[in-house]
Amino acid sequence: MKLHARVSAALLLCSLPVLAQDASKPLPFRTAIELALRNSAVSGVSRADLERVQATVSQTRNLYLPQVTLGSALGYSHGFPLSLEGSAPSLFNVNIQGLLINPAQRDYLKAAKSDAESTAAQNADRRNNIILETALDYMQLDLLDSSLAVHSEQQAAAAKYQDIITQRVQAGLDSQTELTRAKLAVARTRLEIAQTQTASDQLRYRLAQLTGLPENSIRTATESIPQLPAVSQDENLAAQAAAQDASVKAAEQTARAKEFRAEAEHKQLYPTVDLAGQYALLARYNNYDQFFKTFERNNLSIGVVIRFPIFSAPQRAAAQVARADARKAREEARNVKEQVSVETLRAQRTVQQLAAARDVAMLEHQLAESDIEATQAKIESGTASLKDEQNARVAEHQHYAAYLNSTFDLDKAQIQLLRQTGGLETWALGPAQH
Repeated sequence: MKLHARVSAALLLCSLPVLAQDASKPLPFRTAIELALRNSAVSGVSRADLERVQATVSQTRNLYLPQVTLGSALGYSHGFPLSLEGSAPSLFNVNIQGLLINPAQRDYLKAAKSDAESTAAQNADRRNNIILETALDYMQLDLLDSSLAVHSEQQAAAAKYQDIITQRVQAGLDSQTELTRAKLAVARTRLEIAQTQTASDQLRYRLAQLTGLPENSIRTATESIPQLPAVSQDENLAAQAAAQDASVKAAEQTARAKEFRAEAEHKQLYPTVDLAGQYALLARYNNYDQFFKTFERNNLSIGVVIRFPIFSAPQRAAAQVARADARKAREEARNVKEQVSVETLRAQRTVQQLAAARDVAMLEHQLAESDIEATQAKIESGTASLKDEQNARVAEHQHYAAYLNSTFDLDKAQIQLLRQTGGLETWALGPAQH
């Protein structure tokens, strides 16, 4: 029940009111995650699901408590006093019923508790999904804002180059084709800025939905993003994910619940003992004093009802159906566990590849920066032109954009791996949340 208690506490935290965010300050990464967990509609769905399964457990357990019903069975009798819905006509009656010994009900209770654990695991998975989406949107927005600064520099350089080429064309030193190329560079940069701005606006709008904050108040703080832990290629993360992944736990608890229900269906064929009692206040106008030797207004019966099921073909078939469902659920749980293991291993190896790609992009960018310095030196010596410098700067901006993108791809893969191995919330919110 540890997972159940932890998720209950997390959902209680999510029900707290959203904190106000100072629009003049950047939104810290951790604050964005906390607000998304409190504000998300998914958290409301999780709370409702948890309340439902907790009520189901109480309902199943409370069948062992005596159920008391007050009422009457008023009616006119002609001749022998017949029963009304199985009870003698009476002015007032009290009925008491409750389970004493019922092997099947004990397994139904175990099944309900397993369903509660499965729902808790599903809620933990939903919580991780919120953290994952918010973290990735925040980090990508931070990246795009950095890209916009680079594109602005590129646009300024392209516009300056266009002005120089325009003057050279007017002086007859360059052709109209060179001016068209310069205009194309400016147009491409403007297109890249528009595309980046569109993606940035979409991410900012989505973060506003997740956090409940005004869209114009969301500005990222790069320094607030926590450092991602190193990924070891020698560690058996596949086994760790199989033991920690919330979807695996949910599938296993679902299988356990169906196994308990299958056992309960089988135990419906076992003997049962129930508590039963009844009190009735009778009236003479129902003719009791005419057809019975003596008449008593106050009548009480209390005792136990013992049942020995001898033969019930439908119940045996129901037990077989439940056992087949339980076997299917167990195989589905094993399939989920195997898929999570395979996906985790793939993600672990993908991190290694993306790390290498990031290093390549970083070195290519460093070389592009060196090319700009070399081109500037050649311009001073008269062996290169402004066109060469412009081409070198375009290449440098492209390599820097590729480096930023490769960095984000690596971060994204690492975050997804953390989600599978159960370390996402600790990374995003810190160990204090546990």
